[in-house]
Amino acid sequence: MERIRTARADELIELQRIEVASGAPFRAIGMADIADAPPLDLDTLGACQRDGRAWVTVDADDRPIAFAVARLVDGCAHVQQLSVHPDHARRGVGRRLLDDVAGWAAGRGLPALTLTTFRSVPWNAPYYARCGFEAVPPTRTGPGLVEVLAAEAALGLDMADRVAMRRPV
Repeated sequence: MERIRTARADELIELQRIEVASGAPFRAIGMADIADAPPLDLDTLGACQRDGRAWVTVDADDRPIAFAVARLVDGCAHVQQLSVHPDHARRGVGRRLLDDVAGWAAGRGLPALTLTTFRSVPWNAPYYARCGFEAVPPTRTGPGLVEVLAAEAALGLDMADRVAMRRPV
């Protein structure tokens, strides 16, 4: 039986492995640079874990199969990373993690979840739209999300294919 809990410090390397594995499908759609991108660094994951902003979905043996990390951006819970190991994809694992993060945000009085993602990748923006997210128009993008998008541009991501999204909690 799968369940969601906060991540432990001894699981951070496994979270990196999950992120790397979850990037592999990008290669099949011609986005090898995304597939080959390094995972979140251990310092970032560790800070999220210590602050209670890292969640894992674990299998019956308590092994992580997916994770989400969030940080505060523009007064919202910004989903910095959501990764599901491909062996467990397309089973609602990611949606349940998002719902758990939304519950965490609501419990802290935060109004919404935000994230940035690819418009054209089926398991990115179209998926998040099915999970209740809506694109944030550029005129309503707060300074924190503008900074996130600028950092993505500096990494060389195609900004014509990037979108900021928001889901009320």
